Amino acid sequence: MTSIGVICLDTSFTKIPGHIRNRSTFGFPVVYQVVAGATPERVVSHPDPSLLQPFICAAQALEAAGVSAITSACGFLALFQRELADAVAVPLYSSSLMQLPMVYRMLSANRKVGVLTASKTSLTPRYLEAIGGESVPVCIAGMEEQPEFREVILEGRRDDLDPARLGREVLSQAEVLARDNPDVGALVLECTDLVPFARAIQARIGVPV
Repeated sequence: MTSIGVICLDTSFTKIPGHIRNRSTFGFPVVYQVVAGATPERVVSHPDPSLLQPFICAAQALEAAGVSAITSACGFLALFQRELADAVAVPLYSSSLMQLPMVYRMLSANRKVGVLTASKTSLTPRYLEAIGGESVPVCIAGMEEQPEFREVILEGRRDDLDPARLGREVLSQAEVLARDNPDVGALVLECTDLVPFARAIQARIGVPV
């Protein structure tokens, strides 16, 4: 059976169902490759370019393991899309942000694409440029000031994620984005840690997620 490879950050918090690193999320084989030392601090908060080579090695290890395609468990790997794709012979999709141009073309011209991200301050234009999304009109909300998300996911201060608390934070930020941007036509989740709440977000703000 075809398997998909996933390049993973070095994190230890609980991965709930729906998360890319919870095997129950998928009905097909998934192969994980964790990059030692690739913490959210070094990837999201203060990007470390020296991690490019370890990420390339992870992609090549997954290819050697026989996967048919590769993705990642962090949308901020968009910055390395070209280098990672060039390093392997199988399709490599580094980030959910790669959907932005496609999603925008699905909407009427007067609509924006919303992005809910791990860190709004860290998601600079260069990430959009790296995946050809620099011309997409976006509105962005971030999770970096939300206590559960910050303490568990960004800072790694504890591993015992509270899904209910995180869910409330995610819905709160999605509502703020929708309220402040009534022209948002769809929402892309940059962060894989938010995906378990996609259906609840869609129900709450009334746009495709």
